[in-house]
Amino acid sequence: MAELPQSDLTKRIRLARQAKGVTWAELAERIGRPPVWTVAALFGQHPLSATEADTVAEALGLSADDARELQLQPYRGTLDGGAPSDPTLYRFYEALSVYGPAVKELIHEEFGDGIMSAINFTLSVERRPDPDGDRVVVTLDGKFLDYRW
Repeated sequence: MAELPQSDLTKRIRLARQAKGVTWAELAERIGRPPVWTVAALFGQHPLSATEADTVAEALGLSADDARELQLQPYRGTLDGGAPSDPTLYRFYEALSVYGPAVKELIHEEFGDGIMSAINFTLSVERRPDPDGDRVVVTLDGKFLDYRW
């Protein structure tokens, strides 16, 4: 996969954010949401409320139609094809390919038969200084959902 599919709105958001010098963290703060959620929403993975959409549109100089589009219910998880070619995304794919089965086993051992929710879920990305080079710390925090009849 050469490039992730992006809507025209996502492209306009990325260009406007860069042109205005607004960071993702600043946009997240303006709408009162976590940065990771905000970026995912602006990439079409979550709907924004009318107030949030209007705030983003004002901050980035987007149209009223763009603000309405940000409120639409999305089609989530729309990565096409196999492994992504972008190096950052590929490393997550690689990490889950290598460690996913082990994580699954450990979840079942600790919690029983079930899954980690990606709906009742938070994700954070932080920098941790390290003498050998700064570290990327990604925390996935999902509610455990047990399988039941």
